[in-house]
Amino acid sequence: MSDTSHQLDRTVDGQPVFRRQFDKGDGRDLFLYGYTPHQAEPVEGEPLDRVAGSELRKHPLRGDWSIYAAGRQNRTYKPEAASNPLAPSRPGAPLTEIPFETFDLAVFTNRFPSLYGEASAPAPSDLETAAATGACEVIVYAPEAEGSLATLGQARRRLLLEAWIDRYEAMFAAGCAFVLPFENRGDEVGVTLHHPHGQIYGFPIVPGPQQTAADAFEAGYDLSKEVASWGADLEIARAGGVVSYVPPFARFPYEVWISAIEPVSGPWAFTEEQADGFAHLLGDTVRRYDAFFGRETPCMLGLHAAPFGRDGRFQFTAQFYPLLRAPDRVKYLASVEQSTGVFTVDIMPEQAAQRLRAVE
Repeated sequence: MSDTSHQLDRTVDGQPVFRRQFDKGDGRDLFLYGYTPHQAEPVEGEPLDRVAGSELRKHPLRGDWSIYAAGRQNRTYKPEAASNPLAPSRPGAPLTEIPFETFDLAVFTNRFPSLYGEASAPAPSDLETAAATGACEVIVYAPEAEGSLATLGQARRRLLLEAWIDRYEAMFAAGCAFVLPFENRGDEVGVTLHHPHGQIYGFPIVPGPQQTAADAFEAGYDLSKEVASWGADLEIARAGGVVSYVPPFARFPYEVWISAIEPVSGPWAFTEEQADGFAHLLGDTVRRYDAFFGRETPCMLGLHAAPFGRDGRFQFTAQFYPLLRAPDRVKYLASVEQSTGVFTVDIMPEQAAQRLRAVE
């Protein structure tokens, strides 16, 4: 069983960041990140079973791809606290996904992946199909079972950012065409595990929205210039050369984007100041949502960086899509949105920005 430690090239406020790579008993990778080397001994136990089997199929009329992964149907669903698979493992108890009693931040290969490196080619078909190669990883923000990007603290958010960057580099090196770190939060989004965590998908293709965005940037669209022209009416907060705002073309009520004032193609290109500002605004945005709605806000977060090899003019954004239009009212994506892709937005972006900006 392989077990190696490595110091990353980047630092956080002068502190080194370490990664321990540990091969789990079922053959999946586990990466442990921290500001000090992780040296704990693994907890012994029976490894978890892993599931595989999926393929990509292209819709002949819409032109987009779907992943068919039947093995995910029986994935872990809202377990009791004592059976939390993202918690640290305890001696004498069934192994969790992280077979250590202590850790700071962990990344592991998803037990129920949609995409995986050894995926085989689909059977011949009249449809356009492709092997579901790529990667699906889970990133566990902390050992504690409760918390959010707002409560993790700046040092932990910076560690999370360094882990994201490390996984971007690894997935691109493995041949992925596009990498999406993301978080689903809240029951309304369909979350099945409430332990603070996100996921990272490495795609073998560039999905349609990201292909369109890359093409727009390469054709000359300048988001940074546009953000500056929108002015204070749409801005929410600034920190370290990074700004949060509601874009005037937002599709969700209270949608928020974060981007660098001097644009970068991905978080790997952040300066130290930008990285600090970005990490702060991640927490600030979630804090504002929770305070504004008076509850844990169900939302989706995606990091939109350049596809592999297309850094060029691409401008990185983090995009939050909340699923509330009021504290007790869910924004459903119903027939019109699903059929046409045309969203009906229940609040003007300028109003949303003003209300979020006013949150103390």
